[in-house]
Amino acid sequence: MFFVQMSGFPGSGKSTLSREIAKQLKAVIVDHDIVKSSLMESILELQIDRKLAGKASYNIDWSLVEFYLSQGHNVILDSPCLYDEIIEKGIALSEKFPIKYKYVECYLDDMEEINRRLRERQQLISQIKEVSSLESFHYTIANSKKPIEMETLTINTSKPIEAYLQEVINYIKA
Repeated sequence: MFFVQMSGFPGSGKSTLSREIAKQLKAVIVDHDIVKSSLMESILELQIDRKLAGKASYNIDWSLVEFYLSQGHNVILDSPCLYDEIIEKGIALSEKFPIKYKYVECYLDDMEEINRRLRERQQLISQIKEVSSLESFHYTIANSKKPIEMETLTINTSKPIEAYLQEVINYIKA
């Protein structure tokens, strides 16, 4: 059994890769954007702060991850990894159940391609529409959180998914 923490800038290919991994390895995906968007749509008339919605949706994410792991499912959390708590909770759950914890970062250092992907995807209310600043783009990439003292995998998602999918599968299975 495994728990995979997907990471990467919005539009870097986390959801696309998550879906392919789930198909091949029979995993459940907990998609942070879906949870956060559902929460925001449910309370739209309350004008909830995006950060508060993000915090609440992470609590829901983790409840779902723990539930699925407790039922014996492989789980993928599809979410940017911008907080140390995400890594800490993932590692803690892998020790609780005990299962393999894997961290896969989707990396695409091309703001134009990111913006193209963001424009072409089906937009959820919680998702950004475009990257407006090269500085904020590089800041977010540089400040993504990773586990320390364990093997992680960073994938350049500028290539077609077929070029790296097997490498990701092999990493998760190892």
